[in-house]
Amino acid sequence: MASSPENNASLCDQKVTRSESPQAKKSQQAEEAIFYKNCRAAYLTVLKSSLENIKSKEQLRLVLQQAGRNPSQKTVNKYWTSQTTTLNFDDFCSILKEETPATKTELLEAFRKIDRDNTGYILHDELYKILTTKGEKMTLDEVSAITNLADFNCSGKLDYKKFCDLYMATSEQCCKTALEKLEVDGRLKRQQFGSEGETSTDGITLPVLKPSPKISRKTDHKLAPTKGDSRTPSRPLSAQGCKASVSSTISMDASSNRNTKLIEPHTIKEWQCAQSRGCFYLEEDGEIISHKYRLHVPHRSTVCITIKPLNLRQVEGKSCHWLSVDTALYVLKENETQENLQLVSFTEQQNKEMSGWKGELASGFYWLLPFTTGCRLKKVKTQITGEAKLVYRGEDSELALTKECRAALLDIFETIDLDGNGLLSLEEYNFFELRTSGEKCDEEAWAVCKENFDMKKNELTRQGFLDLNLMEANDREGDPSDLWVTLLSLGYNKALEMTEACPFVIDIYAEKCKPRVKAIYLEAGSWQLNRAICKSVANKGDAKVMDGCENIIVYTYRMGTRITSVIENKSENKVIIHVNNEQSKNCLSNRGLTVFAVEVAPKSMTVSQHVMPLNEQEEWLYNCVHSLLR
Repeated sequence: MASSPENNASLCDQKVTRSESPQAKKSQQAEEAIFYKNCRAAYLTVLKSSLENIKSKEQLRLVLQQAGRNPSQKTVNKYWTSQTTTLNFDDFCSILKEETPATKTELLEAFRKIDRDNTGYILHDELYKILTTKGEKMTLDEVSAITNLADFNCSGKLDYKKFCDLYMATSEQCCKTALEKLEVDGRLKRQQFGSEGETSTDGITLPVLKPSPKISRKTDHKLAPTKGDSRTPSRPLSAQGCKASVSSTISMDASSNRNTKLIEPHTIKEWQCAQSRGCFYLEEDGEIISHKYRLHVPHRSTVCITIKPLNLRQVEGKSCHWLSVDTALYVLKENETQENLQLVSFTEQQNKEMSGWKGELASGFYWLLPFTTGCRLKKVKTQITGEAKLVYRGEDSELALTKECRAALLDIFETIDLDGNGLLSLEEYNFFELRTSGEKCDEEAWAVCKENFDMKKNELTRQGFLDLNLMEANDREGDPSDLWVTLLSLGYNKALEMTEACPFVIDIYAEKCKPRVKAIYLEAGSWQLNRAICKSVANKGDAKVMDGCENIIVYTYRMGTRITSVIENKSENKVIIHVNNEQSKNCLSNRGLTVFAVEVAPKSMTVSQHVMPLNEQEEWLYNCVHSLLR
């Protein structure tokens, strides 16, 4: 395809930015990880848990000081107003982002405004006058406490350079001491509680910046914040520390792994249908992100909603890992605004790999939240004998994609072609860009793509998509680094096997109207999804009150290939629940351990675990004991 040098240069600039962005993104994530670890270290120096709230101005001042800040009364009053009763850990993190610590340069500049002759000293009398009459006034005793320190008291003068050195050293020592305490406490708790996410300090789970609508929590049950599971093999305390417990036993035969209640789509072929594809992606920390959808039902109608793994090409001799990944869909009703979502139902019926729900929906907007347990979509160490080749040079010395790389990119095209029309719109392409580079392609860059790559109706064709990716290697003179960034971001390993992603397809059939569905976000599981899971299990599951502790209830719900348990804590205090699956057989838990512990915040519900059969062709026994650790 013909193109001008200016357009090629413009497109190259776009791609250089893209190739640099993954590294920039990793650097930003590393900085964020350090920031949140420091936040947590400071918080836990004053409070027992990051689930505990700051309850006074004095506590706020203390945690800010432990984080290396020196807050004035004005600063404290800024965040603790007359209407403030508590501040949580997230509030504290936001405050630290606003109140950055003073640098040595800033402190010296402030003193030099007083020391106009640049002597390096300030007379005590002058310091008394300034500190007791201007700004946030100090008392004479407070000023004397500074001037009487021998380290920087020089014959009635303050050596402010030494003072700044001490100030900075003290601030750094506060942060260092807090981090050391966090590491020590973390090791002790991991020895006791196994995979309790709250105590894990090795891998800090960062708050995910999500573009989703802000939703106020108007619910009977607060959800405990979801934390990343630590995969350490350590064991919790023995049963002798557990005073209250409840056990659940469910025996499942192989035939019960797949039920056939779900209506087959071919029986409703006369109904109007809307379809969208999507994908679950596994992050480095084990978190799963996926597309989220908004559904419009114009008129009240009976609908049938299904979700299943997308059946891509199958290569002989290679396993299709994603086809065994469980999929489900939660349907939430939007009332008046996007900020008020109510659980309608979820796809609990199954037919082979498909799960679905059939029922009546009123006219309006709904959110479809895809879900997978993480039992089968998880980090797995695999031996890879050699790295696949992505590009080669032909007889004409021109760079080309290998057959294996082309096939993988075409599968990726099928996955990101959300409406399945064989073309990529700018909106669809931007989901791809956000996943692989963290950036979006604007209209101007899309126009450049249009001039350089094959398009139809302003949408990118398969060949155009292949050529665009080949250009990345050409830009780097055959270096496939950018191609690997793309492939690894989308769940492929170095052998070009998709092991850390699961593409899926959603179908919505409506009897009396034309439904419309649109992918809105690509993000991690939101608190709305966690609430929906907990609520569905509490509504439909078997509830058992813990013996010896009536405030702790364990709900257990089973469906064809999955058992989910949820813990409700009705007490005013945080509790730690010991979970023991040692008597289970042929079971696979999303926690990755047979014995672990879960922390549950006061007046809240949280998912204990999801369990699936390790081998669906065999019987499996779920035997779980939940015990309260004293």
